Amino acid sequence: MRRGTNLPKMGDFNQTVILDAIRRSGQGLSRVELVGAVGLAPQTVSNIVRRLLDAGLVTEAGKTSGGAGKPRTTLRVHAAGSYAVGVQLDPAVTTSVLLDLMGNVVARRIADTPHGNNPAQVLTAITSQVASLLTETGVDRGRVAGLGVATPGPIDRESGTVLDPPNLPGWHRVPLRSGLASSTGLPVLIEKDVSAAAAAEIWVSGRRSTPSFLFVYIGTGIGCAVALDGEVLHGVSGNAGEIGHLVTDASGPECSCGQRGCVAVTCTPRSLVRAAHGLGSAPAVPPGAPDSAITAAFLDICRSAVSGDEAAARLVDRAAVRTANAVATLAAVYDVDRVIFGGPFWSPLSARYLAAVPAALADRPVPGSRPIEVSATVLGEDVTAVGAACLVLDRALGPRRERLLLEG
Repeated sequence: MRRGTNLPKMGDFNQTVILDAIRRSGQGLSRVELVGAVGLAPQTVSNIVRRLLDAGLVTEAGKTSGGAGKPRTTLRVHAAGSYAVGVQLDPAVTTSVLLDLMGNVVARRIADTPHGNNPAQVLTAITSQVASLLTETGVDRGRVAGLGVATPGPIDRESGTVLDPPNLPGWHRVPLRSGLASSTGLPVLIEKDVSAAAAAEIWVSGRRSTPSFLFVYIGTGIGCAVALDGEVLHGVSGNAGEIGHLVTDASGPECSCGQRGCVAVTCTPRSLVRAAHGLGSAPAVPPGAPDSAITAAFLDICRSAVSGDEAAARLVDRAAVRTANAVATLAAVYDVDRVIFGGPFWSPLSARYLAAVPAALADRPVPGSRPIEVSATVLGEDVTAVGAACLVLDRALGPRRERLLLEG
């Protein structure tokens, strides 16, 4: 059953619409321009702007001449008006960022994720990183909207619980949100890593970004988020994007699911390391070795490929083609024309992937027979942590439809 709204909720929603319009404008907007942009009455806009000024979320940034009549006052978002902390939890590395209201990274921390798959150790490490960021910057905690954590799935978004992720053995129904809320004293939001990365592209890129795209996340595992018309698709349980068992090459190695050639055994950093060892071009990484050992071996392969080692280059290019096979299938299903790559292990692959993936996609049919644009994230290695922080800001200050709904 659909629920209605009331005037106070409509007023709150209109305030977020105006703040979002100013933020996305780049150079700022005058009150007159805001009336045209958001379609509200001049007096309504004026009242809301006054509230935003009083809250320190926008600032008056000088006057501009609009021709006839008096100069107009330009309104811009006050970047220091609100902050959010974002954390990317990858089995290999943990990255934390402090983001201001304009999406700028104010401070950053990165460290190896504690080995041993011990959730308590990881929570302690994240809590320490968050405290360090806030102490280093001296940001008023009252201006911090909350903490967003991007984690491997599957997750229970409603309860903030991490549910037995394949790449985090030992994490069985870990109440990550409640644990971090208790240890940091901040409101906490939990999101899947790839969904957070896609949200970052939407929030930070704004109108410069294609509103419908695939985001391919390359970390310890590989996932794919879908954004349609500027909204990230989460699925019924919040776990859309689990593509580990999508078949990319039926002649590939056998997967734990019983199929051959799944993404999980053909495209991940671990699968590259295994393949290199099988060819005798890399030392064996023993079962149960820490993720840091897998990472080191993976980076060695990527460096060898870039420096001209033909065997390493063939391995990376084969993984790129297999990844392109998965991407082409998803692009056809969701009818998008752009694919964005990112994640903690994207950078060492980027040079060869940006050459190989477009060529492989050109041989695959897509709806409308149009080319698919392939690019790297504009946000670098921090994209997922930035996305987790962006989601916090969006929940606190964004024009979300849920703001219109009555509770109960």
